[in-house]
Amino acid sequence: MKHFMLCCLLLAGLSLAAQKTILINNVRIFDGVNEKLTTGNVLIQGDSITRISTSPIPVNKSAQTQIIDGKGKFLMPGLIDAHWHAMLCAVPMNVLMTADLGYINLVAGNEAGKTLLRGFTTVRDLAGPSFGLKRAIDQGLVSGPRIYPSGAMISQTSGHGDFRMPWEVPSSPNAGLSHGDVMGAGAIADGADAVLLRSREQLMLGATQLKLAAGGGVSSAYDPIDVSQFTEVEFRAAVEAAENWGTYVTVHAYTPRAIQTALRAGVKCIDHAQLIDEETAKMISDKGAWLSLQPFLDNEYSNPQATADGRAKQQQVAAGTDRAYRLAKQYKIKTAWGTDMLFDPKMTVNQGAILATMARWYTPFEILKMATSDNADLLAMCGPRNPYPKPLGQIREGAYADLLLVEGNPLQDIKLVADPGKNFLLIMKNGVIFKNTLK
Repeated sequence: MKHFMLCCLLLAGLSLAAQKTILINNVRIFDGVNEKLTTGNVLIQGDSITRISTSPIPVNKSAQTQIIDGKGKFLMPGLIDAHWHAMLCAVPMNVLMTADLGYINLVAGNEAGKTLLRGFTTVRDLAGPSFGLKRAIDQGLVSGPRIYPSGAMISQTSGHGDFRMPWEVPSSPNAGLSHGDVMGAGAIADGADAVLLRSREQLMLGATQLKLAAGGGVSSAYDPIDVSQFTEVEFRAAVEAAENWGTYVTVHAYTPRAIQTALRAGVKCIDHAQLIDEETAKMISDKGAWLSLQPFLDNEYSNPQATADGRAKQQQVAAGTDRAYRLAKQYKIKTAWGTDMLFDPKMTVNQGAILATMARWYTPFEILKMATSDNADLLAMCGPRNPYPKPLGQIREGAYADLLLVEGNPLQDIKLVADPGKNFLLIMKNGVIFKNTLK
């Protein structure tokens, strides 16, 4: 009973904290949209920004208001990672294949708190059973970013989401589900009817968008990078299920054939596309689809690969990254940014450093805009399934109060985001301060 009462008091405290009024004075404001900074003051009430002014903002002295002197430092929206794996990023693959879901949830909850303290206040989760973690974060049971969950990645047999052992093939018509299916990381489906069923299941569980595997993958065992997966009819089944719920489908795809098949079926977002060609880039642009690219380079931030075949596929993808970004810019494709970090708890600390590598193709302003307001526009495509309906990725009146106060100016030195422990002085999400090192 004592433990129960303590939990109730903690939750009540979090609720009160969320309703507190906070005034941040004397900051240089990057609003997530415009390159020009504004020097001013920001009033936060509850979970939202209620006023921004270049003049002093009066507050009711009788009310409980926390006043923070920003000391002329750089204020920006919280960062958004459009391709994250909250349940998979910090657990090695062999552990994922053998551990129970309770342990994986505890590891993911711990990593979620670290993700928030790297300045990432929102993520789009693109495969994994993150529904429970999202609920716990929303309720204040654990700290972490807002999660837009896809649930299980839907994959064909032999596709990017098929992690069964060879001795499980051929599968019996009455065979049990694979371990990946049981834990909710993947969902194997063959044929339009099966894809429709798996799509509806993920929507039932709370998916804000659906994720399908349209082609070969680096980390999967059976599919070479060049293979295409699912037919146009199968994609259309998922698209129709998503559209019936007012949301969209994104696909894992690297190659022109995989991307074009998905686009013809009505898919609205392509994740990866490092092996894209000019015809396919034009097709993405003409259809107004999104391209969620990751800066996959053959560098110290590459996901670890256990096999020589996986390493070879990784190098092939890295070799196409420069061309993919060039084509995205040439055809003015709506482009999002994400990391797609997997299977290594030592690598997640590099989330901000991976964002900084975007300087290879973009200006600091373009990078920060992409990782804030642009990514927020992509997330909002889930329409009525959006669990967070107020504006994200911007400092504007009415937006969620997701804010970072930075030592230095990332518009001049984007590498500042690579060391959040040192350079992010204040981290706020939903109007609640999770870090404040200002004296």
